[in-house]
Amino acid sequence: MPEHMTAPGGDGFDQMARDAVYRAMFTRRDVRSHFLPDALDDEVLARLLLAAHHAPSVGFMQPWNFIVIRDAARRAEVRDLFLAAREQELPEIEEERRALYRKLKLEGICESALNICITCDRRRSQGSPLGRWHNPEMDLYSTVCAVQNFWLAARAEGVGVGWVSIIEPQALKSLLAIPEHVTPVAYLCVGRVSEFASKPDLETHGWGRRLPLPDLIMSETFCGQGEAPLKSTVARLNASDVAPATTCPADQFVAPAVPQREPPKEASALSFSSLNFDDASASLISQAGSGTWPAMVLK
Repeated sequence: MPEHMTAPGGDGFDQMARDAVYRAMFTRRDVRSHFLPDALDDEVLARLLLAAHHAPSVGFMQPWNFIVIRDAARRAEVRDLFLAAREQELPEIEEERRALYRKLKLEGICESALNICITCDRRRSQGSPLGRWHNPEMDLYSTVCAVQNFWLAARAEGVGVGWVSIIEPQALKSLLAIPEHVTPVAYLCVGRVSEFASKPDLETHGWGRRLPLPDLIMSETFCGQGEAPLKSTVARLNASDVAPATTCPADQFVAPAVPQREPPKEASALSFSSLNFDDASASLISQAGSGTWPAMVLK
């Protein structure tokens, strides 16, 4: 977070900052193609890893590790694991969808600048079971939070990320010398891209569609009816979420923004002292906005 960015009332972001957060969320994509041959600068990668490392974790266990994989030969071996796993998965796909499945590009292991395997060390919180006594899988869920932080930070940096899940875990552990008590959670392809698609690739190719959010909201109990005003609000906001029909070179997406509160008389600084951002990166100082939805056009 830029060192001098301010938060209204000490507990929220100004309009520009909030718009940027929603922009990252709504334009994040699981990138399989469009990777450029450009190297990824270590300054950028360091920021992404710091963002991941600041993810929430139950019991503050921080169970993650980050294996950076640059070697082309090793990545080729990982891709071989993917190809083998894909053939194993194919018979489980509905027969009428197998032809489409074969056409889908589902990885960018060798094309991306580098790969990162994010793991979960299941022994790290052994001495302090806070939050895991009844739910021992919380370390895995915490690691997924680190993956999401990394992904959203990457989108803000214009860096593409693709999650390759079609890999047999034990084969990957053997290839990367991952100990038995450590679980590989996410294998990510990371690098600069020529564009970010306006819609997820699987939606574009007809594999699936985004489910209507009002259908997923329940009241008080599972399948509980109610929350009609909330569902109506969700439907209205979703209807105003207008995306271009073409691909988006990281800067042409209309993303929803939450209504802006009254600007405070004084704003406290939110610091991220681990990094030294340049003045241009630290100049998000807009303090007001009318706050209609959507409130920003990203260009």
